[in-house]
Amino acid sequence: MGSPAHRCRDIERQAGYLHPEQCAPPPPRTSSDAMWFIRDGCGIACGIITWLLVFFAEFVVLFVMLLPSRNLAYSLLNGALFNSLAFLSLASHFRAMCTDPGAVPKGNATKEFIESLQLKPGQVVYKCPKCCSIKPDRAHHCSVCKRCIRKMDHHCPWVNNCVGENNQKYFVLFTMYIALISLHALIMVAFHFLFCFEEDWTKCSTFSPPVTVILLILLSFEGLLFLIFTSVMFGTQVHSICTDETGIEQLKKEERSWGKKTKWMNMKAVFGHPFSIAWLNPLATPDYGKAEPYQYVV
Repeated sequence: MGSPAHRCRDIERQAGYLHPEQCAPPPPRTSSDAMWFIRDGCGIACGIITWLLVFFAEFVVLFVMLLPSRNLAYSLLNGALFNSLAFLSLASHFRAMCTDPGAVPKGNATKEFIESLQLKPGQVVYKCPKCCSIKPDRAHHCSVCKRCIRKMDHHCPWVNNCVGENNQKYFVLFTMYIALISLHALIMVAFHFLFCFEEDWTKCSTFSPPVTVILLILLSFEGLLFLIFTSVMFGTQVHSICTDETGIEQLKKEERSWGKKTKWMNMKAVFGHPFSIAWLNPLATPDYGKAEPYQYVV
């Protein structure tokens, strides 16, 4: 016997359950819809906190460790590397937050749209009763975004958005660059402590020794916490991409109904065709080539 979730899904697949007369036509798109942004208080607060934490790390690295250093080459090299990682991480965060993750048109379960599908006898369609939309396979409804999202992995409050078909690349890059910048900060803090133990603490920073120690401890705590968190998220995302199974599909143990591809093809389906340095660039939109579009009928 199937689980209650599967029985509910079977009900959704029955054509008589659609009730297109209950759905109003979708609202026309306006210029305000050009940029995707979720108006969720918790998500906006988490996004602001993320940027403030990066700026705090930037402040400690520059004004506590690098600028007071008497080794110019050390300061320039680490400053350039740290600022590059900070820019890439914030750019990835912005793209993940402001990119449409793959939202299904809201309110499109109208009689006209269903007739335009020209369904054959025996064909069925999916309808989301929450947002009144005809949705493709592997799409799930997000209660925060109030939309059905194609290949929805999860809703992340730290980027104030769902991680889905169109923005998973930016989310993966965000977790990777945050992990790298956290590791770099921890290494610099370790070297700075070793140097200050051998030298006079007053020469280690423009701040007083107690303030310097407190700032370094706070940066160490922040770096260690986010290194662990983002490394785990990066690993789970890469595994999800390679297996072509989203986090929701793994959690619900949904039966696989899509074709199996190689891990390399799954990576290119997220980061673009073919492999290039653009995979690591959050400002580059992936070129999916001739990727198969998701169908509205099965």
